[in-house]
Amino acid sequence: QVQLVESGGGLVQTGGSLRLSCVVSGRPLSSTTMGWFRQAPGKEREFVAATKWSSGTTYYGDSVKGRFTISRDNDKNTGYLQMNSLKNEDTAVYYCAAKPYGGTALERRASYDTWGQGTQVTVSS
Repeated sequence: QVQLVESGGGLVQTGGSLRLSCVVSGRPLSSTTMGWFRQAPGKEREFVAATKWSSGTTYYGDSVKGRFTISRDNDKNTGYLQMNSLKNEDTAVYYCAAKPYGGTALERRASYDTWGQGTQVTVSS
């Protein structure tokens, strides 16, 4: 059974940085496409970033381009989301998601078959 466990969330000031981690168990990360989503109170779950299993090609939501970086360490079976220049509107619960191998429409929630439990990120001024 595939499981994802996120960590690294917390409270940070506007302009600060955080790095989220997502440990994958039950499936090699090298054969996994990974995505990050977030959900703020009262809002839909929003695509943040994704990285394809083979090419490592990365994709970002418009609101985080140039500030967030998705990466992976296949040896540690861990994915990361580095978040810089954080804004108040980045406050949300962040979820990692995974699917075997590749595919399209990685910005869609339905493209993923496994989700983590989420980690809270709060940006305060």
